[in-house]
Order: sequence, then C-alpha cells, then structure tokens
Amino acid sequence: MTIGADTALHRIVDAIDALASTAASHQRSFVVEVMGRHCGYLALMSAIAGGCDYAIIPEQPPAEGWEERMCTALRRGRVEGRRDSMVVVAEGACDRTGQPITSEYVRRVLEENLHEDARVTILGHVQRGGSPSSYDRWASTWLGYEAAVEVLTATPGTTGPVLGFRGNRVTRVPLIEAVAKTRQVPQLIAAGDYEGAMDLRGGSFKEAARILAELVEPSRIDAPEQSKRIGIIHAGGLAPGMNAAARAAVRLGISRGHTMLGIRNGFPGLRDGEVSEIAWSDVESWLAEGGAELGVRRTVPSVDELYRISRSLEENRIDALLMIGGWSGYESAELLHRERDRFPTFGMPIVCVPASLDNNLPGSELSIGADTALNVITEAVDRIKTSGSAAKRAFVVETMGRYCGYLALMGAMSTGAERVYLHEEGISLDALSADVEWLRQSFASGRKLFLAIRNENANPLYTTDFLARLLEQESHGTYDVRQNILGHMQQGGAPSPFDRLLAVRLVSRALDLIGTEFDAGTSDSYYLGLVQSKVSAVPMEQMMAEMDLRLHRPKNQWWLALRPVLRAVADEPS
Repeated sequence: MTIGADTALHRIVDAIDALASTAASHQRSFVVEVMGRHCGYLALMSAIAGGCDYAIIPEQPPAEGWEERMCTALRRGRVEGRRDSMVVVAEGACDRTGQPITSEYVRRVLEENLHEDARVTILGHVQRGGSPSSYDRWASTWLGYEAAVEVLTATPGTTGPVLGFRGNRVTRVPLIEAVAKTRQVPQLIAAGDYEGAMDLRGGSFKEAARILAELVEPSRIDAPEQSKRIGIIHAGGLAPGMNAAARAAVRLGISRGHTMLGIRNGFPGLRDGEVSEIAWSDVESWLAEGGAELGVRRTVPSVDELYRISRSLEENRIDALLMIGGWSGYESAELLHRERDRFPTFGMPIVCVPASLDNNLPGSELSIGADTALNVITEAVDRIKTSGSAAKRAFVVETMGRYCGYLALMGAMSTGAERVYLHEEGISLDALSADVEWLRQSFASGRKLFLAIRNENANPLYTTDFLARLLEQESHGTYDVRQNILGHMQQGGAPSPFDRLLAVRLVSRALDLIGTEFDAGTSDSYYLGLVQSKVSAVPMEQMMAEMDLRLHRPKNQWWLALRPVLRAVADEPS
C-alpha cells in the first residue's frame, strides 16, 4: 500500500457516489476513467467500493467478446430495477492484442448496445488533490518515523531499503528488488503473461479481482430451490459498513447457490422470528448507506431465551449463521456454539465478521467501521483546529472507543495531536502535572495551538471536562481552552472506501468457510478478521482466551506499538 492511494480512492468513490445520483435520475450510463497506467488498483478497488457494473484494468485485459459481456452485466442491472450503470476504466487499459481501451470507446459501445445515453467522466488530477485521508496521515507519519530511524542507524556504505506497507506493518524491501519488480509488471502485461502480472500485485489484489468478477458476472441472481439457508444478523454497536457487508453477503451468497435470510433487530429479532428472505435486488442501494438496514442490538441472549432462539432457527430452516457486528454479537455467537450439546439446532456453522468502531474484537487487526470513524475524527478535528488558528488556544477532544484506545491514538496521529490519553496507559496526576508544565513553557516559547485527544473511558475521574478546566486554570491567561466531545457523529455517514472493501473481502471469506462446512457435512464455527493483510479464521473455542473479558478488548493490540511514534513527532526536541 503506497501513501496517497487511499486518498485517491476517496476522491474516486466520492465521485462515483455523486455520479450515481445523476445517472439514476436520468437512467443513464457513466464511464469513469481513473488513473492507473500500468496498475489497476484504483480502478479495481473503486469498482468494488462504488458498486460498479464493470471494470477494465491493465493487469487483466478482457478476453475477446468483452463488449457483449459488459453490456449483458449492465442489462442485468436494469432488469433488477437499477436506474444507473457505471463502468470504471483504468487509463492504461488495453485489450489482449495491446490496443488501448479508451473511455470514449467504452461509451460508444454502451450507447450502441444499450440504446441509452452514456457519459464519460475523466477524473484526472482531482485524484491527486484534496485533504489526505486518515490512513494516509497516520501511515505516512509512521513511515516517516521508520525512515528517520533507518537513516540514523544505517551502516555507512550500505544501500538503504525501500520502506513500505504490507497490511498494517512497515516492511523493508531491497531497493534493487523493488525497482526490478515494479518494472516487471508492464513487461509481463506486454508479453501477455497476465497471470504473472497479477501475481506480482499480490494475493489481496487477485482476491479482489475474483470478487469483482463474481459480483458483475454472478453464476445466478435467484436463489435455487432446496438450497442451504444462511441467516445474516447484526449485533453490538452500530458500525458504518454493516450495510455494505450485508449487501455483499446477499449477492455473493446467492451467486454461490444459497438462500440468504435477513434477521432483523439482532438476537432479540431472531428470538421473535423476525426472519425473511432477501433477494438480489433488495440490497441494491445498501453499499454506500450508513446505518444498518437489518437493525442492530447490543443484547446478548439470556439462558432462558435459548429455547425460543432454537425454535426460531428450526422454524425458519436456517442452516448457518453469519454474524456481522461487535463484541455483543461475538458473545452471543460463542454462547450458541457452546450450548449446541443442549440445543442441537445450534449445531450449525456460525461465522463472526468484525464490525466495530472501537476496533476491539478478537482475531482481527481492523474492524469494519473503524476507518470511517477515524476519517470523521480527522475531518472534525481539522475544523476544530482551524477555529483556533487566530488565537492561542488548547483543545481537548474526546473520541469513542470505550476501553479500547484505537480511535484516540490513531486519531491523534492523523490530526497532529501533541498528547493522547488512553485507558491502556491510564492518566496519573504526575503525568498531568508534567503535561501542564510542558504546555506552559511551549506556549511561552511561541506555540499557538495545542491538541489533546482523550479516549472516552481513559479515566473515570480525570474526565474531558476536568482536563480542559485544569489546562484553563494553569494557563494563567496565556492561552484559552476548548473541549469537544465528538460523540455519535463518529457512527454516522457513508462508510469509507476502505470499510466497504474490508466488508466485501471478509464476507466473501466467511461464505467460503460456511460453504466448506456445508460440503464437508460439518458444523465448525469461526471468527475471522484481517491480520497483516491476510484474512484468517480462528475456531470459536479460542475466542474467550484471546479477550480481556472485563474490559472487552483483545489482550494483545498491535497499534499500541505506535505510541513511540506519536511521542517522537509530538514533542519539540530538548
């Protein structure tokens, strides 16, 4: 993952979301051309995140007859009631003879075959502009820190590496190897070795290409009779991207031959039989929508409710359960799995997909919704800081997260905060005294702005209001202090491109697991997630051992290793 790609993806998906509105109102097709001379990353990922009908990328030139297949995909959408059509073309796209596939050519094909207006939008350098996304801020901060350490500790006379990201880790690659592999991709494309070019892009790139191919050219769009029935349920707190995950589950599940059922209002809804089949067209608009159309509850079933839940599963003939949600959902799924000896109906595959703003779930380094919340925090704090640009001012901003400080720490790195207060570290009077003294000296030396980010449960007594009052009292009039509690705005809005992509990827893997259990005639259960760029599944039996059950967070949290990075860039050198 390179710095800037996520921001460009934000610009593209924002444009696609906006174009979808005008395209739907006029029942029109749009061809969107994005950057990517030799790399189809932006085209591929924006097509998935934007719910587009087709994408053309350099690494995988379409086979002969692609024009008709593309038009068939768009016609299918029209039959299902969709009023807009969207095709994404990478600027370097070619066919298998090496002839360029231009956005203008695609537009003509659509008009001639679909007999409706088609328009071209070339995003151009819009993709390079705008405020950087939260990911591009915290990742580049970390990368800059590691680069400085690399220089300061380098052995004289040696060649330094290329630093980059794989998953959520900084990785080092020899310079010569990095340059050679980068040059090799267009050479393989020109030689017709498309599989080799895709291999060099990595496993997640190939996986995304397979998922997109299945979404735009599914094996079926109607659930077959006598198929296995998979229930989709949300539980825990609301997280942006839940709708995107449910949409992907419905469409990929139907394509793979299953009947998909929506369970409304969490486990209380399952108890009360609020279950209905979801068709392909029912989820058309869900991808870019915040909230959760199926409803979500934090309720964990009591022992007395298990019998009614068992009867509901039996009456609705549910063969597997896909839980997309937070810790309450994980607890509920583990409870059902643990009680399968008493209630044989629970002896079915159950798979948990992480969706939580707090990013506090076992088995995954990132949860659906956390990236959206970070972008909301970043945008809000940018505005807050601007409001204080004309005065000497200190801000104390409170984020969500309960007992997990992920949003606070990563938000601090994304916004340039000087201090962050986490429950994992705690807040002591000695530390506050040192911060007050440092802040007084810093403003006396010319500082005009100070920002502190506080996790909502960092300390029950040293609240956000207390911290603001303390700083105000000790300022002696040299600066003023404001406090801001961001609250539930972090749960709102459309999911970010990253959260949409993560949702689709995790759900695809979850359906693979359930399909494997069906084929084998077994009923094992799992919770899965993203660990260093790979989707991994862990048996349900291991869940509780991985968690701090009192504080509802994993015992090991990878992002805590970034605390030295924040300290290094926050304080002036002594």
